Amino acid sequence: MRKLDSVDQGRLTGAWPAVMVALVFLVALNLRPSLTTVGPLLPQLEREVGLSEALQGLLGSVPLLAFALVSPLVHHLSKRFGMERAILIALLALVAGVAVRSFTGDAGLWLGTALLGSAIAVGNVLVPTLVKRDYSAHISRATGIYSACINIGASLAAAAAVPLAVQFGWRGSMAFWAIPALVVAVLWLPRTRVFDPEPELSGDAGTALTSVWRQPTAWLLTAFMGLQSTTFYLMVTWLPTVEIAAGISERQAGWHLFVFQIVGIFSALAAPRLLRRADSQVGAAVTVSIPMLIGALGLLVLPQLGLLWAIVAGLGSGGALVVALSLISLRGRTHSETTQLSGMAQSLGYLLAAVGPVLAGYLAQRTGSWYASLAALGVFAALQLVIAIPVGRVRQPIR
Repeated sequence: MRKLDSVDQGRLTGAWPAVMVALVFLVALNLRPSLTTVGPLLPQLEREVGLSEALQGLLGSVPLLAFALVSPLVHHLSKRFGMERAILIALLALVAGVAVRSFTGDAGLWLGTALLGSAIAVGNVLVPTLVKRDYSAHISRATGIYSACINIGASLAAAAAVPLAVQFGWRGSMAFWAIPALVVAVLWLPRTRVFDPEPELSGDAGTALTSVWRQPTAWLLTAFMGLQSTTFYLMVTWLPTVEIAAGISERQAGWHLFVFQIVGIFSALAAPRLLRRADSQVGAAVTVSIPMLIGALGLLVLPQLGLLWAIVAGLGSGGALVVALSLISLRGRTHSETTQLSGMAQSLGYLLAAVGPVLAGYLAQRTGSWYASLAALGVFAALQLVIAIPVGRVRQPIR
């Protein structure tokens, strides 16, 4: 095998097909469908499996707990096998997790969810590093495209969940998303033969790097990442159920979740324009944080207008992910540091996010309504807005 030079401005050297360069975006398409297909199917799971609201919330949080546990370990996996091979392992594990969740009984529902969550965690952590390496001249733009691809996959899965369940049952609906992941794994295989494992990812042999866990910048990024993830996963888990409780049909509620994701695609593509200033990202972080707060308050006061609030919240959700991931790439000085920073922000961030769906389900079960749960969503969104100011003011990379 030979090792290629780093990519400059999104192009690999030599006769490397353009599709190979763009494969990272195909990976992104597969990082959310197995998660967002669950929300529209929760009413069926309640009827057929007997899951209470609290257990439904826990099911939505299992992948996030897997993110939290696995993310700090991804750096070591990458050093051992190389980023390309680690991504391939993750794609195959994702296929296996979807299959186990769909076809191995009630226990497999939980085990498969944990496995696919662990697989997705690898992609979550490594893709920002791949973007920094392969698109170093256009980090924010590439991150926007990557985030848009995440939202495309998520929205398609949310919209197709109920129609697929009508044809194939809820297990078949969930199992469907193993197919595109397997296809991308096959397409990804040639990259593992070109890129050698990279045991030394630091890039600057003479640079002494302080652990990111000791840096205030890293903790601010972790808080912002965690809060935007919390609001996102609370929405994708419970928005259909909240709307059904307000008198909206299951099909319409699934469609509204689809709209939430679709709007996120456009905001993800637009967000890099907010990040053009090199000296401060306060404006970008604040701008993408406001819509989720408005959407949460709207759902609390007028849940019957769920489509409107889905659109507003989606504007913030897609952009917030781009800002969070871009800041991770911008603050890390080397590939290794970026991977470690990504692992920390996503580990603790998703641990915080795991609280959201469980808390919302618990509050709904205890109170008999969704008012308290939506109020909690508003609190998380408000905290994200508060954190947006200091996280955007950090002007220097991690030191």
